[in-house]
Amino acid sequence: MEKRSFRRLGRTVGVVGLGAWQLGADWGQVSEADAHATLQAAVDSGVTFIDTADVYGDGRSEQIIGSFLADHPDLTVFTKMGRRLPQEPANYHLDNFRAWTDRSRANLGVDTLDLVQLHCPPTAVFSSDEVYDALDTLVEEKRIAAYGVSVEKVDEALAAIARPGVASVQIILNAFRLKPLERVLPAAAEAGVGIIARVPLASGLLSGRYDESTTFGADDHRNYNRHGEAFDVGETFSGVDFRVGLEAVGRLRPLVPAGATMAQFALRWIIDQPGVTAVIPGARNPEQARANAAAADLTPLPPESREMITAVYDELIRPQVHDKW
Repeated sequence: MEKRSFRRLGRTVGVVGLGAWQLGADWGQVSEADAHATLQAAVDSGVTFIDTADVYGDGRSEQIIGSFLADHPDLTVFTKMGRRLPQEPANYHLDNFRAWTDRSRANLGVDTLDLVQLHCPPTAVFSSDEVYDALDTLVEEKRIAAYGVSVEKVDEALAAIARPGVASVQIILNAFRLKPLERVLPAAAEAGVGIIARVPLASGLLSGRYDESTTFGADDHRNYNRHGEAFDVGETFSGVDFRVGLEAVGRLRPLVPAGATMAQFALRWIIDQPGVTAVIPGARNPEQARANAAAADLTPLPPESREMITAVYDELIRPQVHDKW
């Protein structure tokens, strides 16, 4: 698999990683055995980078990855912190950071976390000198090797990129979220900040496997958060109305190369974007993990495919999402 560099971290990773939210919660139940099989399938397919968070299953995702990491010490694992307490700027201070990272270190079974990301905190946090001073202290104490941020909004990403200690920005980027292409990716590339593309399949919409009759379980955020009832609505289907998303997928489907899936096509579009370091599709089973990794083997998409994605976005998606995040 092609490798790309997190320049400020001094580490390279496979361009397709694994997002481990599904191994924790909010996507239906995944057994520990299935989670381990999924992790193994990803590694066997060339994945070297896993992204998780301390709140995925209240630590379950980290714990599963930790037990797997014991036999795969060369894997790069990024985690996230900051959503274990109410989302108030006052909660983002050194004592909490120490407690949260100590818990993640224990869950993952490591002395030093490869990188910890602030997990979509309130916007005010991104401009706080005290927050970045506290993160620098965690590096000095060797609790973490480096830090980054996960963001909801473009302006939050740009604020973080301007900070010299930020190694990575994780942002929603997919064929239904083109706004980061305008300013975030160029700014990150110039600064040497890694870009992690999250929600790459728009919660599965861009997999092409759903239709108007598709239903989701009561414990699946694509059911209970469709209108932002539990957390930011942009995390579910990238904030796109489900029916509109289905129409957009229908228009893009003829562009999928022979022998590829709709999901692989969508992932390859992200890989092709200048400035992207890694994309982190989730997987609930080994088949999905292998198929996602195979997107890295596709040849870059032709200009006409990229132009059509932009045209569909401008007509159907832009009015719903572009100015919100």
